[in-house]
Amino acid sequence: MKKLILTAVMLVVVVMASAQTFRNPVIPGYHPDPSVCRVGDDFYLVNSSFQYFPGVPIFYSLDLIHWEQIGNVLDRESQVSLKGATSWQGIYAPTLRYHDGTWYMITTNVGNGGNFMVTAKDPRGPWSEPILLKQDGIDPSLWFENGKCYMMSNPDNTIMLCEIDPKTGRQLTPSRALWKGTGGRYPEGPHIYKKDGWYYLLISEGGTELAHGLTIARSRNIYGPYEGNPANPILTNCNVKGQYMQIQGTGHGDFVQAGDGSWWIVFLAYRNFGGSYHHLGRETCLAPVSWPKGQWPVVNGGLPIDTLMTAKLPVIIDDDVTSEGLTPVEELTGPQWVYLQNPKRKVEVQNGTAWCGVSWASLKLYAGSSTLTQNDRPAFYGRRQESVKCTMDACVQFSEGMTYGSEAGLSVYQINDGHLDFFIRRDLQGYSLVLRCKLKGIDYVVAEKKLDVAPESVVMRVRSDADNYYFEFQNMLDMEQLLDDRWQRFGALDCSLMSTEVAGGFTGVVIGAYAWNAREADNAFATYRYLRYEEQE
Repeated sequence: MKKLILTAVMLVVVVMASAQTFRNPVIPGYHPDPSVCRVGDDFYLVNSSFQYFPGVPIFYSLDLIHWEQIGNVLDRESQVSLKGATSWQGIYAPTLRYHDGTWYMITTNVGNGGNFMVTAKDPRGPWSEPILLKQDGIDPSLWFENGKCYMMSNPDNTIMLCEIDPKTGRQLTPSRALWKGTGGRYPEGPHIYKKDGWYYLLISEGGTELAHGLTIARSRNIYGPYEGNPANPILTNCNVKGQYMQIQGTGHGDFVQAGDGSWWIVFLAYRNFGGSYHHLGRETCLAPVSWPKGQWPVVNGGLPIDTLMTAKLPVIIDDDVTSEGLTPVEELTGPQWVYLQNPKRKVEVQNGTAWCGVSWASLKLYAGSSTLTQNDRPAFYGRRQESVKCTMDACVQFSEGMTYGSEAGLSVYQINDGHLDFFIRRDLQGYSLVLRCKLKGIDYVVAEKKLDVAPESVVMRVRSDADNYYFEFQNMLDMEQLLDDRWQRFGALDCSLMSTEVAGGFTGVVIGAYAWNAREADNAFATYRYLRYEEQE
């Protein structure tokens, strides 16, 4: 899929007249808990990353619609420990803020350290080492005013506020309760904004499932008391108007004001496929906000959130934009590629020889002794599935150190006990092609075939549409190119198997390469002659 690079040479036209349409999600795939910040004409946005490393992807945009990932905030192991983390742990909802020449990202490492923040002079990095914070709870946020820095989070299901030293993280005042919300479960994700003499406190309630929503309260004093909006919730699709939308679970948002004075909100939601199932995870969506002086904000005119939205956009980006034009090595080492937990060894990527008429990069993945299910820093390298229609192709070669029973191939991964693996296994004699489903303690082989050619002569492909994952292969031998009519179906499995509703977890599908061996050694690795991910519109 062609990505869009937002550069200074683009034509930016201020919209003065009629409304335009845009599509939700604006950042598809597993990109939950968005937090946004504008500096000048530039918008920056971060998402939570849970058990994946590097953590906290950061995006850039000029128009709130087209986003380019420019890096990951937590890109060093010294910044984040993900030992033993599943999709229920790791890096929860971050907040991104800018103040007096410094960027701040504050978040929670659930299971490995609690709340912390990092700082930078440039949002592209480098970001500092962690600054630990005392106040508990999750989803921390920051507010700067009159030389003071305030921190919010939700210990004991109550939104609490304290003053901190932004340089050291030292808590300067006792934590004080602000608001418990409207009675929905899990009041979390707090953000404070000041407008027209009011402090507005935006939070999420209802849990990050079907009943998710945003509520808001306000006060003349930052410490309260806070009065709830009589029209709460101000955002939810869990109502009569929104119950039949494909988009559900709307919540956990952050307001931002554009340069033209208009207000917007980014928030998470998920899309149902094949009924009430979602497997791509919670995605980043956008909606317009009406916020008259001294009044309450109204999201999307009070209407539910849809995949096709109509609004007066702050700017329009000229459609004649350039594609990335990345080299194969740049593509395979881009910020969108992630590991499960902190990797024991990073992948090695280098230029490969021309193959199938195209130049590809070669990837070396050192085999781990932990399986994906055992979840002890397994050898996995993948990227978020951002479209229901996508493919990932791979051609793998085993090193001599890969012993009997070793595996290398592709995994459609939702959680450590919910993944679909399409791989080649080294047998006592020769190799086999295997499709396996791991789901909540059930481990079964869907299909298996003895290979009559070397592993590096077999191209594996995972192909997806909105309903199924298709597992296909080609025997290359002396052929010079992949042919569409040569793919052989090996198996097909319903996408709902990898949904949160079935597999569990609440991140989203990540598709990638993995390698397992009974022992770890320098000579135990899988060489991916090429690894290619593509999306179709």
